[in-house]
Amino acid sequence: MRQFILIFSSLVLILFAACSAAPAFFSAPAPEVGVLAPDFNLQTIEGDERNLSDLRGQIVLINFWATWCAPCRLEMPAIQARYNRGGFAVLAVNFDEDPEKVQGFMEELGLSFPALLDPGGEIQNLYRVRGYPTSFFIDEKGVIQIFHIGQMDEVELDEYLVQMGVQP
Repeated sequence: MRQFILIFSSLVLILFAACSAAPAFFSAPAPEVGVLAPDFNLQTIEGDERNLSDLRGQIVLINFWATWCAPCRLEMPAIQARYNRGGFAVLAVNFDEDPEKVQGFMEELGLSFPALLDPGGEIQNLYRVRGYPTSFFIDEKGVIQIFHIGQMDEVELDEYLVQMGVQP
């Protein structure tokens, strides 16, 4: 019995040490509707820096995606078409891919909104992204209002933007 208690105590200490050493984003609350969107700073494929907080006062669509994601490829033209009509900003956060590959994807599909590079997927971890595409709609105050996992079609995208106050 004494040996069992020693083993159990050791496992508890190891577990505690592992949890206390976890990165800060694991201890941060998961983003959810009604809370302030976690701020971030990422570089575009052109090397410019973008901060989410710099877009306060605007409706923002944060779209997490990857070049190898077929639903992302299908969704992007709808986002571009709606972006062309104005009324909101797009931050397309790519998952840890080579900048040249991301740029080629953007050019191939004729996308003009900013593609942000997320080396190591740190921001995607912060937002708890578990599938692609994943989209967050952020209001003018920086609060998450809509969260969508999976491909959006044009109708869904328009409905979400109208809910956010963007004119059709």
